[in-house]
Amino acid sequence: MTMRLRLRLLLLPLCVLLLLAGGTSAAWAGPAHRTGARSAAGPSEPALLSGAVDALVRRQLTDYRIPGASVVVVENGEPVLTQGYGVADATSGTPVDPRRTGFFMASDAKLFTAIAVLQQVERGRLDLGSDVNRYLSAFKVKDTYPGHPVTVRDLLTHTAGFDNNIIGRAATRPEDVRPLGESLADHQPRRVRPPGGVASYDNYGVALAGHLVETVTGTPFAAYVDQSILRPLGMNRTSFAQPHTPAIEADLARGHRPDGGHQRVQDGQYGDWSPTGAGAVTTAADMGELLRALLGGGGPILTERSDSALLARQFGNDDRLPGLGYILEERVRGGQRMLVKDGDLPGFHGNLALLPERNAAVYVVYNGDGENGRATYAGQELADLVADHFGGPAAVRRSTSLADVGQYEGDYRSTRTSSSELTRVSALTGSVRVSAGAGATLTTTGLSRDPDVSERHWVQLSPGLFQEEGGEDRIAFRDGRLSVASEVSVAYERLPWYLSPTLHQRVLLGSLAFLALTVLALPVLALLRRRSPGAPAGARAAKLLLWTSGALITAATVCFLLLSADPNALNRTIIVGDSPLLTAVPALTGIALATTGAMVVCAFLSWRRRWWHLSGRLHYSCSTLAALIFLGVCASYRLVG
Repeated sequence: MTMRLRLRLLLLPLCVLLLLAGGTSAAWAGPAHRTGARSAAGPSEPALLSGAVDALVRRQLTDYRIPGASVVVVENGEPVLTQGYGVADATSGTPVDPRRTGFFMASDAKLFTAIAVLQQVERGRLDLGSDVNRYLSAFKVKDTYPGHPVTVRDLLTHTAGFDNNIIGRAATRPEDVRPLGESLADHQPRRVRPPGGVASYDNYGVALAGHLVETVTGTPFAAYVDQSILRPLGMNRTSFAQPHTPAIEADLARGHRPDGGHQRVQDGQYGDWSPTGAGAVTTAADMGELLRALLGGGGPILTERSDSALLARQFGNDDRLPGLGYILEERVRGGQRMLVKDGDLPGFHGNLALLPERNAAVYVVYNGDGENGRATYAGQELADLVADHFGGPAAVRRSTSLADVGQYEGDYRSTRTSSSELTRVSALTGSVRVSAGAGATLTTTGLSRDPDVSERHWVQLSPGLFQEEGGEDRIAFRDGRLSVASEVSVAYERLPWYLSPTLHQRVLLGSLAFLALTVLALPVLALLRRRSPGAPAGARAAKLLLWTSGALITAATVCFLLLSADPNALNRTIIVGDSPLLTAVPALTGIALATTGAMVVCAFLSWRRRWWHLSGRLHYSCSTLAALIFLGVCASYRLVG
C-alpha cells in the first residue's frame, strides 16, 4: 500500500559483496557454476544457493539495522532453504521461526488477489474483458471516459487509470477496519487517465478486484482466500482476517524502524483494503507452498492455463522493455526472466521472485525499515542474487546509436503522483531529471531505489532506447514518456519548463526567505518608529496583514519540515493519516491565502493613498507578490486547504 512504491538493479556484482561478507565465494566460481559442472567433492547447486542467500541476509540485518527476516528458497519443486534470522520483537528478543512467525505481507498479498480473480474467471463468474460495473451493485465506477470502461483485466495490470490516493487508508487496530465494499464506495478516487493505456501502480484497482470476488461469490474476501487458496495449499499460518486468530496473533512479528540507537515499534499495518495487503500475514514456510504451486502449473489452486496467464506478459508501458503479468512484474537479470512482487508497510518489507525457466523462486520479508529505509532495497538485492546464481554476467553494451538525445532532456513526473491530495508534494523532490551528455549518453537523477546511488548513466542502443552504463537496466522514451525496465508498474511523464520541480524549489525558497525576513523585521521597525506620527489605520492594518501572512507561511513550512523529517515515520503517518500536521499545513496555508488576498487590496490602496514612502510601498507590493507566488506553488502541490 505504499507508495510507496520502484525496484532497481544492483550495481556492484554480488560476488564482490559475498567476498566481503566472507565464506561464500564458492557460490560464484564462474562459468563452471552456471553450466552446472561441479567437482564431485564440491557442494551441490542448492547448497551453494542457500549458502549465498544465508550469508547475504545475515549481512543485511547487521549493515542495515533490521531486527529480523524470514526466507524461503524453492528450487526444482522443493524448498532448499527455509530460515529465520534475528528477532521477531526487538524488545522481547523472540527469535524468528520461519514456520511459525507471522510477518505482514503488505503488497505481496496482491498476488493472492490475482489468483482469486483468475479462479472466478475459470468458473465463468468473471470475464477479464468485461466492464467492472457489470458485477458491482452497491456502487459503480464513475463513467469519466464514456466508451472506455474499466475492465477486470485493467485491475490486474494496474491500467485502470485511478488517481493514487493513500492518505488515511491504513489503521492501527484491526477493530477499526471497515467492510471492503463500503470503504471502496466512500473513497473512490478520480479517474485521471483512460484505462488500458498506461500501467501505474494502483491500490484502489486491486482492492476493487478483491471486491469483485466478494460480489460474485457472496463470500467476504478473507474467508474466500482462506477456503479457496490457503487451505488447499496447507498454508495454515497465513490469514487475511482482521483481527487474526489468537494462534496467529501470538506468533506475530512486530514492525520496527531505527530511532537513534534503538528500534521503535511501527504500527499502521491494518486497513479496509485487505486485497492490497492490509492486515494480511504469512510465514516464509507458507509462502514456499504458494511458490511451489505457481512453479508447478498452479495445482491445486489454478489450472495450468490460468497459471500460465498469471506468469505471462499481459501489458507493458513500452514494448522494448519488460512488462507486467497479472500483478507480477517482469525483470531481466543476467539473462534470466524473473517475475517479482514487492510489498511495503510500516516496519515490514517483503519481496518475492519467481524464475519459471529455472523452476526456482525466493521470498524474503523483513520486520524493520532499516537505516535510511534500506529494507525497501534489501529484498531486491536478494532477488538479484538468486537470478545471478543461475544467470551469466551482465552484458556490457557500448553506444550503438548516435541519434540526438537532447530531445529527452527535462524533468519527468511519476504517473503515481496524486492529483488531488497532499502526497502530490512528493513530486517536488521525487521527480526524475534527465540530462544529455557526449556520445549520445544520458544522466538521470532521482531514478534509483538504492539510497547510495543518486545519478545513473545510460548509453543509447537505438533511438530512444538506453542501457545503464556497466549495468543491465534499461530505459525507453516514447511520446514524452519515460519507461524503466526495472520499474514496469509506473511511467514518468515529461513536464513543461514551468512545472519544473527545480524551478519550483527555487521560487519557494526565495519567496519564503523574503517573507521570513519581513516577519522578523516588522516588529523591530515598529519599535523604532513608535514615537513617530501615527500612520493611518488602513496602513497599520495592512502591515498587520503582511506580518500575519508571513508568519502563517513560515509556520506552515515549519510544520511541513517536522512532518517529513523522518522518511520512515512519514510513510506510516501518510497511510494512517492521524498526524495533526497533515491538517495543520493546508489549514495554515489556507488562512494565509485569505490574508494574502486582503494584502492585494492593501497593496493597491497603498499606492493610491500613498501610505508610505516609495520604498515602503515597493516592499509591501513585493511581499504581496512573494506570498502569492509561494501559495500558488503550494496550491499546485495540494498544500493549500
